[in-house]
Amino acid sequence: MQEYRNHSSNKAAKEPGLMVNMLFNIFLPVIILMQLSNDARLGAAAALALALAFPFGFGCWELYRRRKINGFSILGLVSVLLTGGIGLLELDPAYIAIKEAAVPAIIGIVVFGSRFTRFPVVEKILLNRKVLDLDKLYAVLAKRGKTQEFQRTLNYGGNAVASAFFLSAVLNYMLARMIVVSPAGTEAFNNEIARMTALSFPVIVLPTMIILMGAIVYIFIRIGKLTGESVENFLQAQD
Repeated sequence: MQEYRNHSSNKAAKEPGLMVNMLFNIFLPVIILMQLSNDARLGAAAALALALAFPFGFGCWELYRRRKINGFSILGLVSVLLTGGIGLLELDPAYIAIKEAAVPAIIGIVVFGSRFTRFPVVEKILLNRKVLDLDKLYAVLAKRGKTQEFQRTLNYGGNAVASAFFLSAVLNYMLARMIVVSPAGTEAFNNEIARMTALSFPVIVLPTMIILMGAIVYIFIRIGKLTGESVENFLQAQD
């Protein structure tokens, strides 16, 4: 059982909003790739490098701001570098589909596999110490003899989270294979990367987020049933 008493309670830096993330990871790269890739402007290689500089720079800034290494953030940076490498080295565009599928698949494997270790990733995803008073929650669960049952609940939620990432891997691969078909290093390739990036939010991110939110709602419902108290009793007081 993962113990939370030893976890740090220091507050993390304020998270950037969804629109900021989308600006640097979707909007700016898409605009650059679609508008600046022709030879009369930057050209395919320079436009691709500039477009990828925004999500890469944003990811580096996030790592610096947090002052700690985050495995998911590192994987995101590696993904950006691989996209740039495939484009600039003019490799087979099929590698884009493989890369797009590999990243969420790796995350899904880590999420599922970590449940058998002392550091289950799913608990960090589903149980946010900034939202829930975990010490109080686990004290009530222990008093009612429901700790192991809650752990099984977390395992079910973890399976849903892992499934969300595996679904993302499949959707990523299908989307990339359908859209990115032109040779790397061309204006058409850049336009296809832009289109794939633009479609990634409605086609991939939204279904995945729905599953993740469903897992969180399930956990919250189970907290109420196992503790016999309202979930509101375990929410952290907001400043």
